[in-house]
Amino acid sequence: MTLIDGKAVSAQIKQEIAAEVEQIVAAGGKRPHLAAILVGHDGGSETYVANKVKACEACGFKSSLIRYEADVTEAELLEKVEELNQDADVDGFIVQLPLPKHISEQKVIEAIDYRKDVDGFHPINVGRLAIGLPCYVSATPNGIIELLRRYNIETSGKKCVVLGRSNIVGKPMATLMMQKATPGDATVTVCHSHSHDLKKECQEADIIIAAIGKPNFVTADMVKEGAVVIDVGTTRVPDATKKSGFRLNGDVKFDEVAPKCSFITPVPGGVGPMTIVSLMKNTLLAGKKAIYL
Repeated sequence: MTLIDGKAVSAQIKQEIAAEVEQIVAAGGKRPHLAAILVGHDGGSETYVANKVKACEACGFKSSLIRYEADVTEAELLEKVEELNQDADVDGFIVQLPLPKHISEQKVIEAIDYRKDVDGFHPINVGRLAIGLPCYVSATPNGIIELLRRYNIETSGKKCVVLGRSNIVGKPMATLMMQKATPGDATVTVCHSHSHDLKKECQEADIIIAAIGKPNFVTADMVKEGAVVIDVGTTRVPDATKKSGFRLNGDVKFDEVAPKCSFITPVPGGVGPMTIVSLMKNTLLAGKKAIYL
């Protein structure tokens, strides 16, 4: 069993990005600039945005954080999105989700200029991904593809089960795994809460990508010997032994599943660091105008 070390891979990619940024700046080019809008004080979002700011520093990017209280109006938020769309110094920006219930997340996502949509959520980027055109790819699926690539995990012709059908992970992940690419070329099944024989589907899978948001959902009896298991889950569960009072738990019951696997990602330290570094890769592409002018 090989443990897939997302922390080490992400550190390596940050170094690669930083070296390229220094070359760009030395040649008289512009330092990439990522902006983030954070609404309210959700604990998970606070941590995630703080990690993004740190990652920007490590990559040599300029970063801006724009904060709003949870009672900000939808109109005010959309006004700020338009301002960032027009700001020539901002190469890419994100609006941290989830947003308060009185704000339409879809409306906000669609208001972002797709050329600056480094989260890869805009319908234009999603559509381009679906037909295999260059685009900003959603960060978590992109990070998983990078892990598969760097660990030389064979995907061509393999049966891949994606657990979960969210717009952020499940759907784009399935699309990437079936693309004519390396990694890719897999036979993909997407399972969700209404799937029949979900256990049987998993038992036949060479690769399981668990993004269902239920702690310890994938158990040893669902996994065949030698499978590759990628755990996207990060649910906070109470833990009195931790200073924070909680620990992060994956969708996979790691201790019992790991011995059966050829490769497996831990939680934390697997997919999580790759999500942030994928956002950095998209920001570098935005700064270089590599996809859209």
